[in-house]
Amino acid sequence: MNTLYLGSNSPRRMQILTQLGYHVIKLPADIDEAVKVDETPACYVQRMAAEKNQTALALFLETNGAMPDFPLITADTCVVSDGIILGKPRSQAEAVKFLKLLSDTRHTVLTSVHIHYRGNAKNCLQTNHVAFKPLCSEEISAYVQSGEPMDKAGAYAVQGIGGIFIQSIEGSFSGIMGLPVYETVSMLQDLGYCSPLSALKP
Repeated sequence: MNTLYLGSNSPRRMQILTQLGYHVIKLPADIDEAVKVDETPACYVQRMAAEKNQTALALFLETNGAMPDFPLITADTCVVSDGIILGKPRSQAEAVKFLKLLSDTRHTVLTSVHIHYRGNAKNCLQTNHVAFKPLCSEEISAYVQSGEPMDKAGAYAVQGIGGIFIQSIEGSFSGIMGLPVYETVSMLQDLGYCSPLSALKP
């Protein structure tokens, strides 16, 4: 069975990788996720993915006395509206604010993926564009009350109830969820690790 380490507690990233047939071991690491002064959204998500990877590797080495035998994947996703990063809402009021900003607009979702395997590393930045329909106050209130927005970047889940707000997507559905499948598997193969298809061979 193909095994990966995932430096994240995200159930969406776990779901994507397990659906591809990988055996996933969680190896999360807490880091400071504050945005630096004058840091662009693209630089921010790439820095977050890299720092998560470095921290998880250091913890693994400290605990096990050796580097992981399998690839370690970390990722970060942010929603950007008019150049402003919308992270995970810290309150229901902030979730309402984010959804009002996204209503009847087109925004960007950036996901950076960083993979370390046997001393080598690869990373990518994947860009998506999402158009929201106009949202009324009742829709926003009901959605926030559902609880779904509270641990999601930008206060919505493309794969959940929040999908009913989306008029169009340019890019990768899995990338908006938090882990672009094509880019992730391509990097794993470039690093010499097996494709999910290898497990299907007779």
